[in-house]
Amino acid sequence: MMFTVTRDTGGPTFEEYAGVIWPSLYRSAYLLAGNHPDAEDVAQQTLVKVYRSWSQVMRSDSPEAYVRRMLTNTFLSARRAKKWRLELLTETPPEYDSAATPHAPEDRMVIWPHVKALPPRQRAVIVLRYYEDLNEQEIADALGCSRGNVKSTAHRALKALRAALGEERDGGMELR
Repeated sequence: MMFTVTRDTGGPTFEEYAGVIWPSLYRSAYLLAGNHPDAEDVAQQTLVKVYRSWSQVMRSDSPEAYVRRMLTNTFLSARRAKKWRLELLTETPPEYDSAATPHAPEDRMVIWPHVKALPPRQRAVIVLRYYEDLNEQEIADALGCSRGNVKSTAHRALKALRAALGEERDGGMELR
């Protein structure tokens, strides 16, 4: 989500910014949510929040990081337990060859159903680290927590993924 803000010209309008940021915002939302309907909802809710606090976003040192944190918080808030929900959206995962061992980047999709099964906070850490390629400090900033919390959450998530993939026994794919 790269967007240059020029302070001397007053910066972009919200409409300009939203048009440029939408593809990467939606991509991140899809990686977090795991399906198209929820991704669209999270991305749109994030844009509504960006619009409401537009002046704060543009005044921040890094509008990109500010919006990323808004997106992550919107996703996590939507996943908190609620007494009732108006709708339940599901999407059937594609069939995968169980003999395939994920090593190449295109094989990451074999892992995806297991990533989707992680608790929301663990999924957020995995997505931000391995799909969005953020470092621990950037993830901590996005989630509003410490680097230590990111490390321990990542450790638990990777342990769960290894167990789900049976990797602890065979020593197959290495999850850093």
